Amino acid sequence: MTFQSVNPTTGEVLDTFEETVPDALTRILERATAASRDWRRRPVAERAERLRAAGRLLRERKDTYARTMALEMGKPLAQGVGEAEKCAWVCDYYAEHGAAFLADEPRPSDASRSYIRFEALGPVLAIMPWNFPFWQVFRFAAPALVAGNAGILKHAPNVPRCAVAIEEVFQDAGFPDGLFRAVFLSNARAGDVIADERVRAVTLTGSDRAGSQVAEHAGRHLKKTVLELGGSDPFIVLDDADLERAAQAAAEARLINSGSICARTSTGRCGSRCSAARDSCSAASSPKAGALSTRPPCSSGWSPGCRPSIRRRSAPWRR
Repeated sequence: MTFQSVNPTTGEVLDTFEETVPDALTRILERATAASRDWRRRPVAERAERLRAAGRLLRERKDTYARTMALEMGKPLAQGVGEAEKCAWVCDYYAEHGAAFLADEPRPSDASRSYIRFEALGPVLAIMPWNFPFWQVFRFAAPALVAGNAGILKHAPNVPRCAVAIEEVFQDAGFPDGLFRAVFLSNARAGDVIADERVRAVTLTGSDRAGSQVAEHAGRHLKKTVLELGGSDPFIVLDDADLERAAQAAAEARLINSGSICARTSTGRCGSRCSAARDSCSAASSPKAGALSTRPPCSSGWSPGCRPSIRRRSAPWRR
């Protein structure tokens, strides 16, 4: 099995990656386990410093990473730069607050001393989506790594270049060898990784279908799990709203990131003059949505982002 990086704007195959073979996967899991055992013993301040270094690299390379996202999944350049900067921010945030978050918490009891202690688990498998290919990974990786864990990334199959770039960020930031690795696996083999005793937890952002399958595997093997599944937001228009502004916001919110975002608008809601307000807002937003033409992701100006590739349009919710 191979994983292709395909430019959704042109259909050009940018790169091809082979699936991680079983022997290589075994070595990756063994190395991650050993690396996490050493990493968790290091002072939080040392772990935080590596995270700060990752943040600096993200800022220095933000234009490069924005282009990687643009070419591989169609995110407009400006949005890609913003995503890289947000990833740098989350690295800085957990570097600054990690020690406080991980500090022992005293608890009253009849014992001489009672407290809650936070300890690292070990390797954590992260199954991540393509719509925010850097942010979804870093919002998991920053707290997990500063807490002393290792990370194994199974990214969406259409963003393998992003997966490799993220792995390189942690390598170049001075994290221990093998502590964070990207792997290329089929969904069936991901279930085997969840079952592996060396993997101590799993996190997924994706569809309800994918989440139910991961939860089933994790539950069967008693693995800690964090799931973020699907979702969309109602769009509420009150009676005193400026319908022109509401229509513009409705059109952009529905289409931003090609509609592949859990905070996109879906069902409309309105105030007591519901029928009139809904009809007016709908009539105003339709031409605005039509005016938001798709631009090449490397062009300037607001854009909803490039349409997904033909393959992904045929199965838009598949992760």
